[in-house]
Amino acid sequence: MSDRKEFRDLATPERAHEVADGLDIDPGAETVPLDGARGRVLDERIDATLDVPGFDRASMDGYAVRAEDTFDADEASPVTLSLAGAVHAGERPAASVESGTAVEVSTGAVMPDGADAVVIVERTTTTDDGVEIRTAVTPGQNVMLSGADIAAGTRALGPGTRLTPREIGLLSALGVDEVPVRAKPTVGILSTGDELVRPGEPLQSQAGEIYDVNSYTIATAVAEAGGAPELYPHVGDDYEAMKRLLRRAATECDLVLSSGSTSASAVDVIYSVVQSQGTLLLHGTAIKPGKPMLIGELGDAAYVGLPGYPVSALTIFRTFVAPQIRDAAGLPEPATATVTGEMAVRERCEEGRRRLLAAGLVENGDGDLLVYPVDKGSGATTSLVDADGTVTVPADTAFLDAGESVTVELFSPDVRPPSVLCAGDTDPVASQLLDGLDEPRFLPVETREALRRLREGIPDVVVAAGPTGAPSDAVELGGWTREWGLVVPAGNPDGIEGVPSLVDDDRSMVNLATGFGLRTSFDAHLDALADERDIARSELTDDISGYDLTTTGGESPARAVSDGDADAGLGLRATATALGLGFVSLGRQRVRVLTTADRRDKPAVDRLAGAIDEVDLAEFPGFD
Repeated sequence: MSDRKEFRDLATPERAHEVADGLDIDPGAETVPLDGARGRVLDERIDATLDVPGFDRASMDGYAVRAEDTFDADEASPVTLSLAGAVHAGERPAASVESGTAVEVSTGAVMPDGADAVVIVERTTTTDDGVEIRTAVTPGQNVMLSGADIAAGTRALGPGTRLTPREIGLLSALGVDEVPVRAKPTVGILSTGDELVRPGEPLQSQAGEIYDVNSYTIATAVAEAGGAPELYPHVGDDYEAMKRLLRRAATECDLVLSSGSTSASAVDVIYSVVQSQGTLLLHGTAIKPGKPMLIGELGDAAYVGLPGYPVSALTIFRTFVAPQIRDAAGLPEPATATVTGEMAVRERCEEGRRRLLAAGLVENGDGDLLVYPVDKGSGATTSLVDADGTVTVPADTAFLDAGESVTVELFSPDVRPPSVLCAGDTDPVASQLLDGLDEPRFLPVETREALRRLREGIPDVVVAAGPTGAPSDAVELGGWTREWGLVVPAGNPDGIEGVPSLVDDDRSMVNLATGFGLRTSFDAHLDALADERDIARSELTDDISGYDLTTTGGESPARAVSDGDADAGLGLRATATALGLGFVSLGRQRVRVLTTADRRDKPAVDRLAGAIDEVDLAEFPGFD
C-alpha cells in the first residue's frame, strides 16, 4: 500500500488568505538607538519634553533691535542706532539692547535681552556712528520664538509612525537618543531536500545536487518585508532530523518558513512532522504556482511551508506571507503598482486553479505596452528576473487571447519595461553589445524559438545564428561570423580530428539542443559527411556517443569537457580559448542581429545598430 499523500480538498485562495491572516506573529517591542531607527515603526507615542527652540532666536542675519526704534525708518530717512555688541549662533549674549541701540546677530543666535525684532542685514548700512536702519520692522519680525517649532508637552509622533529622515530629525531636535519601536519578527528559514548545497560549497551535479536558491531568496524577501531572517542549516528528507530542526526554529523564532517537502510525494514528509509537533491548519491551495502550501502552528511560532521550486516559493511568499510579516512589524502595505497592457500572444491556462502568471513587459514601436508570458516552469530561477510582475488569471479562464487587455501587478513600483528586449542564441559579442545599453533584457533561447517570437511581435531584437531563415519583414541591423567546432581537452590528447573521430573512434560528446545555431550548423555538417559516405545521417549519429545528450547552454558542452565528462563538446573557438581548452574547427557560421520595421526606430535598437558598426571583433577569438 502506498504512503503517498494526496491533495483531495484544495483550499480556495480566499480560504488560504483567511488562514494566513489568522496566524499570530507578534514580535513585541524593543528599544533601539536613534542612529539605528531609520525605517522602524514607533511602538509608543513620543511627546516633546522641551521647547524647540528653547530660546528666542534670530531667523536672519542682521541686527537685533527694539521694533519701536525703527517705526520712522525708510530708505529716504534711515534711523541710526549705535552698536552695543554682537552675538553669534551658539553664544550666550554679552550685550543687551537698550532704546537707540542694536546688537549684530547671525542666523540662529540667541536674541539679546531687550530686543524684539531683527532687521535683515540687506536693509542696513554700517557707519562710523553705528548702523543705519532703512526699513521699519514689527515686534517678532525675523525672530523664532521659544517653542515655536514644538512646545514642551506637545504630541510629537504617534505609535505606528514609520521613521524616515524627517522623523529622525525631529527626534534629534527633542534630544531623544533611544526609540521604542516595533520589534522585527524573527523568521526562521529552512530549505529541505537531500539535493541542496549552499553556494560556495562543492557541487556534484552528476549526483543530482543543486545550489540552495530558496534560503537566500526568501531571506532577502523577509528582510524587504520588515522581518529579521534567520537561516538554518538545510535538512534532507529525514523525518527525525526535520523534526529536531523545526522544533529548534519554533522556539527561537516568531515565524518558521520551510521550502520543499510540501508536495504529495512519499519522501515529502514535512506535513507529517507539523501534524505530530503542532497543528496543521491547511495543506494545499487551488493556485498556480504554489499548490503544495502548508500553514500551521509549531508551539508558539506560526509556520508556513512554501513549495520547493523558487518561482513557486517566492510567489506564495509574496502573496500570503509578506503581508503577515509587514503587519507584525507595523509596516503598511506597499503601494501597489499596476500597469495595463495587451497580451502579445495567446496563453492557454489550466482551468480549476487561479493562476499567477509571471509576465514580462515590452513596448512596441508605437509605445504601446505589450505583456508576454514568462513561464519556464516553477523550477526555472531565471523566471525570477525575466518577469516584471504577475497577471492574476481566474480559475475559470481557459486562455488569455492575443490583444486581450490585462492588468500586471508589478514586483515593485519602479519596474519599467526594458530599453530593448533581445532574444536568441548566446553569443559573446552580442552580450558585450547589450552591456553598452541602459537596462536591456536578454532571453536566451534557441534561434528557431527566437525567430518564432519575433514573428509574434514579442522581442525588439533577435540574435540569430546559423543557416536559419528569418521572417519576411525582418530588418537586419548587422552581424558577424564566428568559428565553430568541437571543444576538446587542452592539447587534444585523444587526437580528435573532427566528426570522423567521434564516429569511428568511439569518442563521446555533448551536443546542443535542436534549434540552436551551432546545432543547426553541426547537423548540416553531418548531412554533408553522410552524403560523402553515401549513408543516412542517422547511421552517423547512431555511432556518435552522446549525440542525443544535449544541453541548452552555449558553454555547457565545453564545460562538460573541462570537467572530464565528455571527450568533445559542440562550441565556439572563443569559448575554448576562454576556458583554456583545445579546439577542432568545423567551419564558420553567420550571426545576424534582426529586428522588425516597427521596432527599428526605438532609441535603444538604434543605439544597438550603431554599436554593431563600431564593435572591435579582434578581442573575440574566431570572430570576424
